[in-house]
Amino acid sequence: MIVVTGATGGLGGATVEHLLERMPADQIGVSVRDATKARHFTDRGVRVRQGSYEDPAALRDSFADAEQVLLVSGNDPAADMAGLHRNAVEAAVEAGARRILYTSQHAAVPGNPYRPSDIHTATEAILAESGVAWTALRNGAYGPLDQVLGPWQQTGEIAQPADGPTPYTDRDDVAEATAALLARGHSLDGAVTLTAPTAVTFDDLAKIASELTGRTVKRIVVDDEQWVADQIAIGVPEQAARLMLTWYQAARAGYFAEAGPLLAELLGREPRTAADRLAAHLAT
Repeated sequence: MIVVTGATGGLGGATVEHLLERMPADQIGVSVRDATKARHFTDRGVRVRQGSYEDPAALRDSFADAEQVLLVSGNDPAADMAGLHRNAVEAAVEAGARRILYTSQHAAVPGNPYRPSDIHTATEAILAESGVAWTALRNGAYGPLDQVLGPWQQTGEIAQPADGPTPYTDRDDVAEATAALLARGHSLDGAVTLTAPTAVTFDDLAKIASELTGRTVKRIVVDDEQWVADQIAIGVPEQAARLMLTWYQAARAGYFAEAGPLLAELLGREPRTAADRLAAHLAT
């Protein structure tokens, strides 16, 4: 039995879909806040149980009989996420899981300016102290590229703060690789990095976008404080803008420059590159 949390979310749900292609549905379980939103899994034979990181008792029930548990990290900036992740780890241990996998973040190391890194490093420490085998999947940035590039298609400019090389990674590739790892039962211990094969900068992406569209896309470096002010002006809460700014600061400091081969090895093919993703986005 493999149990996946957050299965009604993007990464968790995609991972379950890929698991269903690899193993019988009755060997897959999901732990979700609202079981009614997982009926599409119930109808296909997946075991669906209610569970949330705030409710350790419900988690223990949802993790029952699991050999492996995949903990999809929470992202509520107002919550004590490390504490909630501790609840989940302890519940998995108490339920008898033999291995816990956790969706961590690329470059989740002390000193990384990107604030969520603190949550991931704390959670990895909790896993290390848990007494069971564990794997932290340090996933490359897999959000929509427009989220970090801005409205370049409308403006012809990538006008963002100074950045650095980053292996922008496709979310479905991460989900497929995670499912492959779970289904095969491979033992990857500790923290491992799952990223696209090549790290690129906004300068690189401007050139790629120019080639794909046949028009010049410029790279404009915006001062940090001006960028925050611009975000606030379009309705982004200041706290959210400053949180995102720490991501650009981490990138320019080189924290995301590493690109590893493991994602390709798990997929059995080359992962999608940022150029592939931009091309697919333009095609739709």
